Amino acid sequence: MGPAMNKYAAAILIFVTGFAGAAAAETYTLTIKDHKFEPVELKIPADKAATLVVKNLDATPEEFESKPFRIEKVVPANSEASFQLRAMKPGRYKFFGEFHEDSAKGEVVVE
Repeated sequence: MGPAMNKYAAAILIFVTGFAGAAAAETYTLTIKDHKFEPVELKIPADKAATLVVKNLDATPEEFESKPFRIEKVVPANSEASFQLRAMKPGRYKFFGEFHEDSAKGEVVVE
């Protein structure tokens, strides 16, 4: 491989690496303990995709549900689940644990 080809390969590597870094979404974590979410109010930036990790520290499963984010998934006991959130406009978006709706609830605040 000659010097011209090395420059070409390096340019592709820089482009791909830069693109992958720009596309990476921030990760935010919610924890379920004693059938309650922590934090109850999770803040994320507007107009940016994000990754949401829900960690269930309880000994029982919980169904994480959010109609605005179109998520409905059982998170088994002592495990976690990850969700990709699309970019959202500023606002308050509710979520809850369907198995314990009286105590497992909160909001994502997009600002």
